[in-house]
Amino acid sequence: MNIGSNIRAIRKRKNLTIAQICEETGLSQGFMSQVETNKTSPSIATLEGIAKALRVPLAYLLLHQEERMNVVRKGERKITTSGSEKLRVEHLSSTKNMKMRLVELPPGASTGDAPHAHEGEEIHVVVKGESAPSKGRMQLNL
Repeated sequence: MNIGSNIRAIRKRKNLTIAQICEETGLSQGFMSQVETNKTSPSIATLEGIAKALRVPLAYLLLHQEERMNVVRKGERKITTSGSEKLRVEHLSSTKNMKMRLVELPPGASTGDAPHAHEGEEIHVVVKGESAPSKGRMQLNL
């Protein structure tokens, strides 16, 4: 388990320095550095203090990455293009079973005449304008 890596990721995400955590917990910067690089294993009491300084529940430090809530902020989204019309694709989030993407289609754009198939399911949400997705012989106007 990489508790130290979890601590470092949380600290950086919250824009906190090691010095700030040490000031609140009373731990030395050298010790905190060793914790974050997984070179030492802190006690539960020490982890409670670090969790308090990070303002997260102790249990959150112990979760594996795949068990945590995944948040991708707008400024952190990967943006790619797709198809011959270079449709703008924002990668919102993903799990091992699902990928969420926001695809921006300019007026009159198409994903192409040739049907394409892929594993999994799709959910279409039209935020603005109209769309005509199709599956097999079924076509909807949204």
